[in-house]
Amino acid sequence: MKPIVIFGEALIDDFPDQQVVGGAAFNVARTLGYFGANPLMISRIGSDANACLILRDMQRFCLQQDGMQTDMQHPTGRVEVRQDDDGNKASHHFEIMPEQAYDYIDADTAVTVRENLCPDHDAGFFYFGTLAQRMAASRSALYALLEQTRALKYLDLNLRAMQVSMSTIDRSLHAADILKINEEELLTLVNIYLGDAGQTCLDTKADARSWQGDMSALMTMFKLRAILVTLGARGYAYFDRDGEYASNDGVQISTEVVDTVGGGDAFSAIFLLGLQQGWALALTLQRAHQFAAAICGVRGAVAGDAMFYQQWQTRWTTEIASKGATA
Repeated sequence: MKPIVIFGEALIDDFPDQQVVGGAAFNVARTLGYFGANPLMISRIGSDANACLILRDMQRFCLQQDGMQTDMQHPTGRVEVRQDDDGNKASHHFEIMPEQAYDYIDADTAVTVRENLCPDHDAGFFYFGTLAQRMAASRSALYALLEQTRALKYLDLNLRAMQVSMSTIDRSLHAADILKINEEELLTLVNIYLGDAGQTCLDTKADARSWQGDMSALMTMFKLRAILVTLGARGYAYFDRDGEYASNDGVQISTEVVDTVGGGDAFSAIFLLGLQQGWALALTLQRAHQFAAAICGVRGAVAGDAMFYQQWQTRWTTEIASKGATA
């Protein structure tokens, strides 16, 4: 299998009543780990109780721990999650703590691990986001890794308030091959880079195909191969530089939403899994959409029950066997 490297944050979401392991990059890695993709997760944790929770999850999801650095000075990443004052249980405020271990990923250590475990720099896939770029140390580690690999680079551009600078956005876009964004992030990029020339607007009734001009302009500007826009309950829209467009054609999946935490991360994980396994693009997008919808039906960014994943593994294996028998 072509290797998948995941670079970014592993942290703890600290709710008033419980602690939940999270971080966009770690969510992607855990899902890929369960499905046997054997990703290399590169991050940094502290020497504390929260680090033990993350390491335990790495073991549960069969993730290799070689890329997880230990920081003796900074704590394991943490996000304080508080219920809003209006009493709405579905409404929370997230405060991302500063000066966390994942802000200090060591470049030399990361490069060495990557070289030892993924020696073929011309193959594979590399996932990165933006939160782990907010401090110079981890940012330097990321670009040291990107400079030494010709893997396909997948950028999940999470534009969290007060956590991402314009220089980070710009440099990340120039480094990426495939860009994954949501609608709000798409509108932000169109406003920043295309201004009055942009045509995209957040109209939930609009056909995403009408965004083709803006997508082409952004792909040309940053030399991207493709842009993948997740649309929440409405699905997805995919554009590539060859003019191919794909979407779920407005077909929505009926799901009783528990929460939407990790839906986009689930989509990214299955999209990367499809690339690694050589699935057809249409099938990869369909499976990513279905799996992301299912994750929104459970509490948290990953499921606590292994049977949740087993049913998807069985379903996909059965589909492959069925097609083979038909052929």
